[in-house]
Amino acid sequence: MVKILIKKINKNTSLPEYKTKGSSGMDLLANIDKPIKLASGETKLISTGIAVAIPKEFEIQIRPRSGLAAKSGISVLNTPGTIDSDYRGEIKVILINLSKKSFIINKNDRIAQMVLCPIIKGVFEEVEELPKTVRGNRGFGSTGS
Repeated sequence: MVKILIKKINKNTSLPEYKTKGSSGMDLLANIDKPIKLASGETKLISTGIAVAIPKEFEIQIRPRSGLAAKSGISVLNTPGTIDSDYRGEIKVILINLSKKSFIINKNDRIAQMVLCPIIKGVFEEVEELPKTVRGNRGFGSTGS
């Protein structure tokens, strides 16, 4: 287990939690005063009411909730969103409505999930040529459908 320090922005904020022992993500809840209408094709920044501090070798990824995406067409725009280890502000989620109908976000609705992930930093070494592979520089569907 990795310790995550968490701060409530206001007293009525619900803390994220794992719903099952096998869950990799914790649900983030909408911390809003009144319902927010998300029209078809619209994006909105939704408050969660929490801020965190995590160890420097980790990040938190903000991801869509599969049920919300499948049932209502609601997703996280910049998925996965990244919360860096040195960020101390409120976690907010950019939601997008990909459906044809408006969607209402209510206080304490589960809007996204956050997953703690380890970070491995790389060091660049500039070279004149990259090692050859069978695939080479063919991309964007070159390995099949």
